Amino acid sequence: MGVGIATVTDLQLNALGSVLSLLAIVTTCVAQIMTNTIQKKFKVSSTQLLYQSCPYQAITLFITGPFVDGLLTKQNVFAFSYTPQVLAFIVLSCLISVSVNFSTFLVIGKTSPVTYQVLGHLKTCLILAFGYVLLRDPFSWRNILGILIAIVGMVLYSYCCSVESQQKASGEAAQISQVKEAESDPLLSAENGGGVVAEGGGGGARAPEWNSNKDLHA
Repeated sequence: MGVGIATVTDLQLNALGSVLSLLAIVTTCVAQIMTNTIQKKFKVSSTQLLYQSCPYQAITLFITGPFVDGLLTKQNVFAFSYTPQVLAFIVLSCLISVSVNFSTFLVIGKTSPVTYQVLGHLKTCLILAFGYVLLRDPFSWRNILGILIAIVGMVLYSYCCSVESQQKASGEAAQISQVKEAESDPLLSAENGGGVVAEGGGGGARAPEWNSNKDLHA
């Protein structure tokens, strides 16, 4: 909400734009969740996953890109006159895209898709702030309010993640201690001289007998 207040200046709704926006949101969510799930399920690094997925992404875009571009712009992408300068910028754009994908896979693999989105919103706020400080871009109270709301949301998210991590760590420590106590219970009972009910229906308790073969059986 804060990023929307700070960045959205001209809002126009139509059916085509709404459908494309919804598809973009759905595909982005699915891609980021699968990126996190695959890395943790198969124990692969971000570099390995990027190496395996890049050919499929390139083929998909090469096949569907010109068709979608022609459908939306009514122009053929192959009819453009590609000069060396244009090709150089295309190659530069591809290198930047690979860097963005690598950082995306790395952050999502180490954290979560939600954390990646929060980091992206922080990047947007920093871009707006540096644009005002360095480039003297126009800055209004609406931008300031949006950035403040976004920062408050990020701080609350970080606090909730920290509390959740502490609770998880304490729960795991409690489970480990319980397991250790359960493993040491027989030894403790033997050392304390706990009585054992005598066989044969006597009903009386007698002290446990020491057998040297117990260690060998154990």
